[in-house]
Amino acid sequence: MYEARAIQGEGFGAGRSRPLRFSGGRQVGTQGTDTRVKPFRRRIRSKGCMRRARFKAEASVQVAHYHCVSRVVDRNFVLGELEKETFVKLMRRYETYCGVRVLSFCVMTNHFHILLEVPKRPVPENLPTDHELVERLRLAKSSYGAETLAQQLAALRHSSRVTEAEALRGRFFAHMWDVSFFMRLLKQRFSQWFNTIHSRKGTLWEERFRSVLVEGGDALRTVSLYVDLNPVRAGIVKDPKDYRWSSYGEAVAGVRSAVEGLCAIIESFSSFPQSEQRHLAQYRVELFARGEVWPEQTEAFSGKLGFSQDEVVAVEQAKGELGICDQLSCRVRHFTEGFLLGSALFVEHHFGIRQRNSSEIRSEPRTRRARICRVAGFFCLAG
Repeated sequence: MYEARAIQGEGFGAGRSRPLRFSGGRQVGTQGTDTRVKPFRRRIRSKGCMRRARFKAEASVQVAHYHCVSRVVDRNFVLGELEKETFVKLMRRYETYCGVRVLSFCVMTNHFHILLEVPKRPVPENLPTDHELVERLRLAKSSYGAETLAQQLAALRHSSRVTEAEALRGRFFAHMWDVSFFMRLLKQRFSQWFNTIHSRKGTLWEERFRSVLVEGGDALRTVSLYVDLNPVRAGIVKDPKDYRWSSYGEAVAGVRSAVEGLCAIIESFSSFPQSEQRHLAQYRVELFARGEVWPEQTEAFSGKLGFSQDEVVAVEQAKGELGICDQLSCRVRHFTEGFLLGSALFVEHHFGIRQRNSSEIRSEPRTRRARICRVAGFFCLAG
């Protein structure tokens, strides 16, 4: 959008002329008026750079994984037990509606992590039926109304207006199987609930969510362990099983969606079939191994918390199994600020596609171009 300003004076005609607006390349003016075009200045978002397009997997990828993070404005500690419970409930509700799967998550007092599995949109013949779509809408408790959609689809089908019925269905399918819509829906609906409960107005989240495209296998496991270790690193609990608002805490408590998510992570890099109990036991051993803090680390990083060597050995000796009492009682920076995480081949492949299909990286100043670096045994595309 541009603004055309009339400039008065000798040779430009008499009288005043109101500012005119136009879009595209066509100028709009009045007779006897010289219009000099000046573009509106776009609001600077951060450090003089335009907002970057979100880094997503190419359309041909069957299943993509994203590590998503978002923080409360000013990083205030405002998410209590009720807020965390509500957030998890909404997350599970919209997970089903959007056709995605939460593999692991952790809701802290001022931010959250979600490791999300986003499948490719199904081919037309495999799209949800009218009944399945209505049921998804009913579970999501959408403002559109499941009954309204059911009646509209039934009327269109009855009158043989198939094209209109498919167009109506397409409006909903356009939002499914997409990381951006899922996160936007979750954050918006939670913000609405939070503002109502606390009688407040305005934004709750400090910025749009960060996302990292993660390769399956070891990279996926590493990020999941990082997510579930958050409450331990923060000193909230000493054992990740004791934190209710995390994937491992829910899995130990027997929540099916959490168990299936963590089992999917283990199965992504393990070729040996195992029971769900063994999967969770293996995951627990790896949690403690990854969360171990050595004496030299404690001295170098005074705020770093984790497990002692004795605690790690004890878990390994128990083969990750929890006693019946424990089961009953439970009823890095680059992982959040990068774009990609995985093997060199994985990062270079997607980075090459990004460079070919978008002029964004090429148009940025040299100091802001993305770079590939090595992090904890993996390669990371960082900004």
